[in-house]
Amino acid sequence: MNFQVNTLSDGALTRRRKAAMIVQMLIGGGGSLSLSQLPESLQETLAGELGAIRRVDRDTVAAVAEEFVSELESIGLTAPGTRDGAILTIADHLSPPLASRLKAQTDLVRNGDHWPTVVELSIERIVDIMTQESIEVCAVALSKLPVAKAAQVLQKTPGERARRITFAMSQTADISPEAVRRIGASLAHDYGRSTDIAFDKAPVQRLGAILNSTVTDTREDVLEGLGATDPDFASDVRKAIFTFKDIATRIKPTDIPNCIRAVDTEDLTTAIAAALVGEDAMVQSAEFILANISQRMAGQMREDADERGKVKKADAEAAMSKVTNAIREMSDAGMITLIDPDEAEDEE
Repeated sequence: MNFQVNTLSDGALTRRRKAAMIVQMLIGGGGSLSLSQLPESLQETLAGELGAIRRVDRDTVAAVAEEFVSELESIGLTAPGTRDGAILTIADHLSPPLASRLKAQTDLVRNGDHWPTVVELSIERIVDIMTQESIEVCAVALSKLPVAKAAQVLQKTPGERARRITFAMSQTADISPEAVRRIGASLAHDYGRSTDIAFDKAPVQRLGAILNSTVTDTREDVLEGLGATDPDFASDVRKAIFTFKDIATRIKPTDIPNCIRAVDTEDLTTAIAAALVGEDAMVQSAEFILANISQRMAGQMREDADERGKVKKADAEAAMSKVTNAIREMSDAGMITLIDPDEAEDEE
């Protein structure tokens, strides 16, 4: 039996044919390519080029591979290369209204495919879809997401609802492309458009930040009033507040040394001295700090606190604020993670 090997000269190889050969090499070697992200016209062209290749001699394969590697090594910068790609790449860095308008102008959207807009939504926004839309729509939406993102969304979706959605995915095998297109268009319209808002942060966060900086009496008075008129809102605001007495319950022991490093020793000693003779929650936080620093430093601080005697209320408030401000700054910078009160209760 005589097998003939095709020997292709460089002149017979177009850039498309060479690209098809590289794809075949990668796929044949067990690699994974996201070809579905290419426009369908390019996918079709690639399939045609692959179909035209039968057998190629080793020298030609080596030459194409060497040329490909050489081009990769010479690249100093890569960019999306298309207006659609550029819009999707920088959308998160633009103002929400402008990003929404630009996404609505992409070729994919004009051609009827709104799913890229849905897929690019934040995890929180897609979770909104999972909790507000019908189970069937949610199953389709989850199916369109990249695997890693779908897993994150499913993790944040309430358990019973998540189970119903995953079961419904088994019933999407026969859904028509047109139905999927209409679902994508509807979700992009309802969830992909940014609404103009006056404030960047939610009311709970804004009020929590204000109360964090107020004196204890004012803070408790406001929270008591809120609790009488809107208990749920008051509860959420309390969770958004971080004060000295929250240190023992919301800071990990291993984070304490880093948290107090930026606090002046005099301020920390004043805060400890006042807290050790305060209410139970204050005492617990003071002891929590002392228990998670070096014994030598803790012993010295206790002695200094004893010698300090009674601390004026204003001085105590100021010193404690400096401690909690340092902790909040570290949390905002992502250097530590505050323990969520609800999660702590669930673990118990």
